[in-house]
Amino acid sequence: VFTDPVMPCGQILAAHLSIPSVFFLRGMPCGLELEATHCPSPPSYVPSGFTEFTDHMNFLQRVKNLIFDNANYFLCDFAFQPFEKLASEFLQRDVTMLDLLRQDSVWLIRLDFVLDYPRPLMPNVIAIGGVNCGHKK
Repeated sequence: VFTDPVMPCGQILAAHLSIPSVFFLRGMPCGLELEATHCPSPPSYVPSGFTEFTDHMNFLQRVKNLIFDNANYFLCDFAFQPFEKLASEFLQRDVTMLDLLRQDSVWLIRLDFVLDYPRPLMPNVIAIGGVNCGHKK
């Protein structure tokens, strides 16, 4: 199943049919794609989205980045709760969003290290930058 992990209906279907899935995304809220693929992303070194911090943060910026990163997890739990309930009812077992995302096969992530900070990626994560660039005449 070729799906977008932000709306996990395709992943619920793939889990129900026991078939592999391919995710295509630019980035997920709260960095769930990093946690689901076990990519290291320590908040004390990697700036969170929407903070406008760079990779050269002072101590107070690192603390703010950590607080912002932790607050995002609570917001994501609230946002993805209806999907977790739907998946649990449909699959007839307790399922979390991370459980659904960890059943993936391949992640096609539109990373462009001009815009994003370089970070280590796991073998099932393939960076495909430049997909959203227009052709120059």
